[in-house]
Amino acid sequence: MDGKLSSAPLALNGRDQINMGLGAATLLAGGMYATTADPNLALTALTASIASSGVLGWHMTSSIGGADMPVVITVLNSYSGWALCAEGFMLDAPLMTTVGALIGCSGAALTKIMCDAMNRDIISVLLGGYGTKSTASASDVGKKDIYEGEVTTTNVENVVKLLNDAQSVIIVPGYGLAVAKAQYPLKEMVDTLIESGKSVRFGIHPVAGRMPGQLNVLLAEAGVPYDIVEELEEINDDFDETDVALVIGANDTVNSAAEDDPTSEIAGMPVLRVWKANQVIVMKRSLAAGYAGVDNPVFAKENTDMLLGDAKDTVEKLRDGVKG
Repeated sequence: MDGKLSSAPLALNGRDQINMGLGAATLLAGGMYATTADPNLALTALTASIASSGVLGWHMTSSIGGADMPVVITVLNSYSGWALCAEGFMLDAPLMTTVGALIGCSGAALTKIMCDAMNRDIISVLLGGYGTKSTASASDVGKKDIYEGEVTTTNVENVVKLLNDAQSVIIVPGYGLAVAKAQYPLKEMVDTLIESGKSVRFGIHPVAGRMPGQLNVLLAEAGVPYDIVEELEEINDDFDETDVALVIGANDTVNSAAEDDPTSEIAGMPVLRVWKANQVIVMKRSLAAGYAGVDNPVFAKENTDMLLGDAKDTVEKLRDGVKG
């Protein structure tokens, strides 16, 4: 998220052969550990198995691009459940086996949901191949100011006036909202806008945040009414008739390149069409690319203004301004 690691995948020559070799080495060492009676050989085999499996896990994960990392997170969650389940069998612990199976199954179900929401194939994700940056040069990955000179920025006062003048507002929260824990002042601002007679709704992408339903839970914690929180399919056609689309900490889930650029690594991924609103305000810490490392053309559109800064601090100022 902060550019310390490249979003582009590690693409070593013979990637699949490396994975197969490491997998075979892990199985061989594991088999040797299970069958040998020599304690020294067993310790060596166990160490080799741990080392080769660790390198295999690192290499397979590093070979997957940033665009697919939300899927990888749910896959790894599922793996942890199956590992716990196997441990339960080994220790003859039924409770551990049951809990592991539940975690593994729920992780697999979440993986299926994430793949469908991102228009991905799970086999292609696990084998790598996605994540090679296509909508900007590789040297741009992780830059903080990709759009410098091409975007327009705004300030809190102008956004407050825009919200007060608008009749319909759709708020699109993302991972940045979750990190900043800005849902509580946001709820207060929404209450004020609704009390003044405005239509305010939330548009939630299936993979907003890092897990399906993460943003729904955060908004529910803040007390946001369920009836104004709508999923992508329910709200996407309404942006054409919306005065202001307020994007808070979202990037890839509102990227128009998914629909307009067939060469983009997120091409075909369903996204919220915020750019069709009369005015778009995008709140971000910086102009850095999102989790997928893909430039977002929405930032440079004529009807988009960037409001840069910490989400919680900025939302609190917006709340106070709207109340005032």
